[in-house]
Amino acid sequence: MQEPNQLFPIFLRTDRLTILIVGGGNVAEEKLHFLLKSSPNSRIILVAPYISEKIISYSNDYDITFINREYKNEDLKGIDLVIAATNNKEINSYIWTNSKLKGVLINVADTPDLCDFYLGGIVTKGDFKIAISTNGKSPTLAKRLRQLLEKNLPDEINQLAEHLNKVRNIFGDSFETKVKELNRITKNLINN
Repeated sequence: MQEPNQLFPIFLRTDRLTILIVGGGNVAEEKLHFLLKSSPNSRIILVAPYISEKIISYSNDYDITFINREYKNEDLKGIDLVIAATNNKEINSYIWTNSKLKGVLINVADTPDLCDFYLGGIVTKGDFKIAISTNGKSPTLAKRLRQLLEKNLPDEINQLAEHLNKVRNIFGDSFETKVKELNRITKNLINN
């Protein structure tokens, strides 16, 4: 019997973190694209000896600092999260080792065993957001599930979340009362 997915999903305030991406090619661009699509206020430092024009174009709209050179250990100073996205497994492993020594969480592209976190599929409808994980086994499946949910979730789901946010305040300060009443109100969502 296979062990169940042990990952703990969290939603990070990337506007309060500094993220280091090492790499400037296609893999780095893909990671950067999905990070900024979901969290456009992310603060990013990108280090690479070569940085594609596509990646450089992101700096017009986002908070990205480019450092055009090879990765150095001191690049980890003040960093909260690392994404190693070079096309060199030895360099990625070296970055992983240094990140672990500094206590910095890291994702090494296409190497699940060297990841403290995965960048799963994300569905966003306004304030409503769903993260999809395959435990690092199939990013393609996560992508297809994201596309399916994006297509089938009604756009009105964000309005529902806004209305429920307003309604919860009429139930007073008791957490238990709020939960009970909001559960009563939303029960029809799963019954239909």
